[in-house]
Amino acid sequence: MKKPSEIPWKTVSTTPIYSNKWLSLREDIAELPDGRTTIYGVVTCGNCVGILPFLDSDTVLLIQQYRYVARRVTWEMPTGGVHTGEPIEKAAQRELAEEIGYRAGRLIPVSTYHTSKSVMDETAHLFLAEDLVALERPPRDETEFIEVRPFPFEEVLQMVLAGEVVDGMTIIAVLLADRRRQS
Repeated sequence: MKKPSEIPWKTVSTTPIYSNKWLSLREDIAELPDGRTTIYGVVTCGNCVGILPFLDSDTVLLIQQYRYVARRVTWEMPTGGVHTGEPIEKAAQRELAEEIGYRAGRLIPVSTYHTSKSVMDETAHLFLAEDLVALERPPRDETEFIEVRPFPFEEVLQMVLAGEVVDGMTIIAVLLADRRRQS
């Protein structure tokens, strides 16, 4: 017999609230394991990718940009949404090209996880990128104003450990890259 913590909640009804090309918001009525119901708000963003690009074994490229919601400038790795029907690896290559002007000769998957398990339906797919090939950069997204800069990997690791890098996808990718480098 399943414990209450293992019983899936049932969706009784779903009401769309808002939608744009990046996200949607809906309100569900969910039945709990004990039969009661509750309102549950769900933001859906779909899949996204994050790529930590290595110029060589000791140098990575990060981007700096102003993040509107955070109201601050951040250093982070290239990230972005996966278009409908687009393979994950193709999205990773597209984001690299758009944001830093490179293609990866090798994409190494390092993690797939839920960015927020309680109210956000978004799955992040993280990669390390190696054997970079410079491209003529396609036009950037009209809302992206990005600076690209190389950093020694050890400096980026220290930035993560000191709390200077605040993007979750970048933090996870850097720590996983460090673990791979240690083994």
